[in-house]
Amino acid sequence: MTTRLIPLALIALIAAPMPQGTAMAAPSLAQAEKPEPQNSERPAHRPADTAPEVRGLSGPYLAARMAAIQNDYPEAARYYLQALAHDDSDPFLQDSALVALISAGEMERATALAGTMSGQGRATELARLVQRAEMARAGRWDALIEAIDAAPSPEGDAGTPGGGMLIDGMMRAWALLGAGKAGESLTAFKKMAELRGAAPMVNYHLALAKARVGDFEGAELLLADPVTGAHILGVIARAQVLSQLERNRDAIAMIEATPGFAEEPYLVALRDRMARGETLPFDSARGPADGMAQLFLTFGSVLATTDEPDPLALIHARLAEYLAPDLGEARLLAAQLLQGFGQFDLAEREFEALRELGDMRPVAELSRIDALARAERLGDAEKAALALTAAHPELAQGWIALGDMLRQQDKFAQAVPAYDKALDLIGDASPEARWFPLYARGIALERSGQFPRAEADFRAALKIRPDSPQVLNYLGYSLVDRNEKLDEALALIQRAVELRPDDGYILDSLAWAYFRLGRYQEAVAPMERAVAAMASDSLVNDHMGDIYWMVGRKREAEIQWHRALSLKPETEADAQRIRIKLERGLDAVLEEETAAGGRRPEVRAPEPAKAD
Repeated sequence: MTTRLIPLALIALIAAPMPQGTAMAAPSLAQAEKPEPQNSERPAHRPADTAPEVRGLSGPYLAARMAAIQNDYPEAARYYLQALAHDDSDPFLQDSALVALISAGEMERATALAGTMSGQGRATELARLVQRAEMARAGRWDALIEAIDAAPSPEGDAGTPGGGMLIDGMMRAWALLGAGKAGESLTAFKKMAELRGAAPMVNYHLALAKARVGDFEGAELLLADPVTGAHILGVIARAQVLSQLERNRDAIAMIEATPGFAEEPYLVALRDRMARGETLPFDSARGPADGMAQLFLTFGSVLATTDEPDPLALIHARLAEYLAPDLGEARLLAAQLLQGFGQFDLAEREFEALRELGDMRPVAELSRIDALARAERLGDAEKAALALTAAHPELAQGWIALGDMLRQQDKFAQAVPAYDKALDLIGDASPEARWFPLYARGIALERSGQFPRAEADFRAALKIRPDSPQVLNYLGYSLVDRNEKLDEALALIQRAVELRPDDGYILDSLAWAYFRLGRYQEAVAPMERAVAAMASDSLVNDHMGDIYWMVGRKREAEIQWHRALSLKPETEADAQRIRIKLERGLDAVLEEETAAGGRRPEVRAPEPAKAD
């Protein structure tokens, strides 16, 4: 997730209890206010897992609920709208449909539904938020101020503008600026900044507002504070402010001191423009609607920083891109959230939108490639990686991604040059950054029949991370398979087992190493542990059968081979080999394979991760 978009202090701000009168607007995902039935002790809020009490809705309602559980937002929206066709006045269905429509990016239909709910006098918190975004997009600032001021106030907080909600208070400040009341706007921001814990977020928006009205000195004072401006949008805004103050040299130094700036082409472009003597325009917030879009982005980014991102993060990201369609960070956040929710096709739409904006940032493209690969669209992922390396040939991560996509399609020989390029770009200055491409290139080399180079890469990777179970396992098994340096090979695998004693792949390697060395009795225990860890893996069960056969447990061997067949071996050749073993026994198979030059089993290793 894009945690770098916001100061870390904001995480604490949102996670901690808000001060009285500053609760964050949090639209309900599955609950909506329903009138309290007379003479009933049931709560006014219907639980999320309770079906609406209306007839004729069970089919579409249950389909909508299932789609929502699976994060299939377009389908959930379709079925909820079908249910609403039977009864368009149920607030539970309306709010659920609204969530699905926004999550799917169908903002026109969402705003229409929010208007219907308001017209019925049934507007929920989410519906009111959507209507405020619509007013801001249309530039109806006076109407927006009036709507916020008329919002219901939390109990005990009557009279506070915006119902006492932090997000409403900040929207109101931006709306005042849109209505031409700059003084009142700045005063409102300053008042919000006094709230406990709110200053980092509010001061960033106050800085944007100050810069919008020409107070660049005041904006610089705020953005210079790391807790206010130490995120990519803050860095961009500050660079523009400094440039407006004729301080290009300071702006360049600030950009170059930003961690990872070289991987952000937009920051590099800003630096280069100022180095040529150009004065940057201030367009970080071209108006109050842009400011409100960044407000939604801020809340969405904070909600996305949890281990399991809050679905509300996507709601806020969608509202941000609705208000500012060319705000790349909002589209990137939406894309990454959709990836995390398993909605790869929806994520791809956001990545395509970024490309259409001419905003091919490496972080976005790398996320896009990952999303395509996880959706098993490896050909499209390869094309995206090729496009990234063409646009940014200086980016090592792009070449690594290309190598990975080629390797995952078994194009091992083609993957090698991609890893070569990545390692050339990384150089020798950053050994840790070399570990993964060395390991991955080693696999590609080994699988393309270039073992001497592969061995050198594996050993170089082990110098960087001596206790990498992945590399120890791969190198050790490769040596055993080649009948080379057998004592060292077995020691490498045994060390990998010590580091990951429950890893089924590595246990399988250890057992198979014993098997290849003829130490069949010693192979039994680790292979049984491997089967326990990977009971549904066809090859592991096949190996178990071979080992049982060699220690004389032939009936058990046949059971394992039958199980391996039932688990659908990876290739038809593997399946046929198991059938022959069942018909004629392993001894006959091995004799024929020895006469034909031997059968070389593949190294048993999981897809390499970028970190152990």
